[in-house]
Amino acid sequence: MSTEQMLETAHGPARLVTDAAVGTPTAVLLMSHGAGNGIDSRDLEALAAALPPQGVTVARLEQPWRVAGRKIATAPPTLDVALMAAVAALPPRDGVPLVLGGRSAGARSAARCASLADAAGCLALSFPLHPPGRPERSRLAELEGAGVPTLVVQGERDAMGRPDEFPEGLLGVDLAVVPGADHGLKVGARGPLSQESALEVVVESVLEWVVRDICGSRETPGA
Repeated sequence: MSTEQMLETAHGPARLVTDAAVGTPTAVLLMSHGAGNGIDSRDLEALAAALPPQGVTVARLEQPWRVAGRKIATAPPTLDVALMAAVAALPPRDGVPLVLGGRSAGARSAARCASLADAAGCLALSFPLHPPGRPERSRLAELEGAGVPTLVVQGERDAMGRPDEFPEGLLGVDLAVVPGADHGLKVGARGPLSQESALEVVVESVLEWVVRDICGSRETPGA
């Protein structure tokens, strides 16, 4: 069951929707949405439904511009302010690792804030590597600057950065590819996967990474 709370930020009220882990949580995933959608995007909803039964609490942040009913996202620094306010509003985690994430513009914000938030990892769904048709305007530095283990989940046909546009061997960055998917992780009717199967790829990729690289990396040596 989802719980909601309103957050006061320097740029207006934000909304935090949390789906708590079933049983003792092994990780907390805090995600923000993109510039053209809200927390009801298909990938964020899929993760909020599938991860709590696997022991991962999922919190989704609705940015103040969206809460206010605006259609255009505010400047990137304002997104970071709200994301850090959401981090501060999370209940005490008692050592449970935090993964900071988001989709598109929210993924950029998560990468910028991950180290500041003392996150154990960063989840970047549909990272907008560059504006459509403008590969020379790369945002790779933001991704590289996350400073924590990072998972990028990218659609094969993403116009803002196909998987083969990401350099090989990015330190601390894993890349999961959703076959046939676009920037919204939507697949066509004649694509290699159904929409349901594409979202299963997203969920399974995230869960495997959290278990292996986030929870596994925090095991006590010699335990």
